[in-house]
Amino acid sequence: MQNDLRVRILVIANQKGGVGKTTTTINLGTALAAIGEEVLIVDLDPQGNASTGLGIDRKSRTVSTYDVLTGAKALSDSVLPTAVPRLHIAPSTLDLLGVELEISSHSDRTHKMEQAITKLLERPGASIPKFTYVLIDCPPSLNLLTINALVAADSIVVPMQCEFFALEGLSQLISTVEQVRRSLNPRLSIHGVVLTMFDPRNNLAAQVVADVREFMGDKVYDTVIPRNVRVSEAPSHGKPVLLYDLKCSGSQAYLKLASEVIQREHKMRAA
Repeated sequence: MQNDLRVRILVIANQKGGVGKTTTTINLGTALAAIGEEVLIVDLDPQGNASTGLGIDRKSRTVSTYDVLTGAKALSDSVLPTAVPRLHIAPSTLDLLGVELEISSHSDRTHKMEQAITKLLERPGASIPKFTYVLIDCPPSLNLLTINALVAADSIVVPMQCEFFALEGLSQLISTVEQVRRSLNPRLSIHGVVLTMFDPRNNLAAQVVADVREFMGDKVYDTVIPRNVRVSEAPSHGKPVLLYDLKCSGSQAYLKLASEVIQREHKMRAA
């Protein structure tokens, strides 16, 4: 799929749970929207935490990404506005748990999301804005849902928690990205690694940051997301932290990350 240069598709993925993946998706999307981008979040996690964290009631999810992947509905039918201007979401439901069984026999099973996004970008419909960023939130595993996201994406953003086992599994994820690039999506690249839940009082956290930067080099974003209680509280209120408390350290970090993401985009396009 050759995208319009003004549309970038980023997948936020890590097979480890609890690393801030959904939190990063929600708040990066919100920060990008806050600085003028038109953003669509595609929720591909059966838990639907990105949908819940943006205040989308389960009763409102009449069309979900499950319907999109099974071909019952177009992606445009699932798109809902959020409380954040310029931020929309395609929500998920627990039905996604069974989608692998339903599409596993299809020859195009790894390309379902790519096809859906292509149709949306080509024919968005009157009520759908012209998106400049699509962010795909994945489950914490390297299953068919994540592979669909990687096939549809231009780049992957990898959230990593600043903990002892941070690097564990990263090589597996990089290997999967290389495999997808070789066989399914030659344009896929690693956009960057974002370090999350950083506590400056913890000596181990500082060592993890140093180790990850040594291992991944300039692929690690300069911005580090701090451990911040306001970031943790925000999803229970159905809000991104930028709406919940704009002035807190977590909000400011995600705004910096959004600026850094856009700066990297400019460099990647110029290369």
